[in-house]
Amino acid sequence: MGTLYLVATPIGNLEDITLRALRILREAPLIAAEDTRQTRKLLDRYDIHQPLVSYFEHNERARVGMLLDRLQQGDLALVSEAGMPAISDPGYALVKAAIDEGIPVVPIPGPSAPIAALAASGLPTDQFLYLGFLPRRTSERRKLLRSVAGEPRTLVVFESPHRLVNSLEDVLSELGDRRVAVARELTKIHEEFVRGTARDVLGRLKESPPRGEVTLVIEGRIEERPADLETRLRELIDSGLSNRDVVTTLAAEAGASRREIYRLLLDARKCVKM
Repeated sequence: MGTLYLVATPIGNLEDITLRALRILREAPLIAAEDTRQTRKLLDRYDIHQPLVSYFEHNERARVGMLLDRLQQGDLALVSEAGMPAISDPGYALVKAAIDEGIPVVPIPGPSAPIAALAASGLPTDQFLYLGFLPRRTSERRKLLRSVAGEPRTLVVFESPHRLVNSLEDVLSELGDRRVAVARELTKIHEEFVRGTARDVLGRLKESPPRGEVTLVIEGRIEERPADLETRLRELIDSGLSNRDVVTTLAAEAGASRREIYRLLLDARKCVKM
């Protein structure tokens, strides 16, 4: 019986491969790869010539049985297109099946986009919640963000560059004007961090739309709100502002979500319907 090795590969810069990962890739009789062309570039860089078999989202179920049979004969290295296999990439089904069969599963740590983005974000790193890829549909994306609105831990998500502006608008709407960090093209030549409040970053990205792979880090809910929040709420209401303007103004000032402020309005019985 062999061992299933989960080998982390570079997320951009090919120099980020570890010595242990290179040894495992040289010794494994077979490498299962999410993108064989991308993996071959890495192997060629380090003069590794082991055979490859494709293992990606659309053939994952069909390949598990075959790969389990190979594991009965010897070791197998699993790699994703970039980063750690089975983390927002194919691999979970094979890992679970191997464990169920009593086959050893050994992680070979290495580059990770969520961890790299979090570490350099400037936001709290002691606790965080990784949400994977944000939903494509606006309604589903907002529902997910709404479900973590009260989460005090830092949030880490993946997003495509062409949906990033829309997602930041949803963050602003559902979570309030929190601090965020947009990490783009991590470890690559054009690596970039855009940091600031959601409103500020959104304005900058509208002027200069992002390109490349993006990891978004979002500040968790700030537990301490201004002590005079209710007083400020009443001041805004008494000033003659519409309920919508009250919500927008106070959400921006307090760093709270519009929904949270709207609930305060309802609790105060100052508004029944927006």
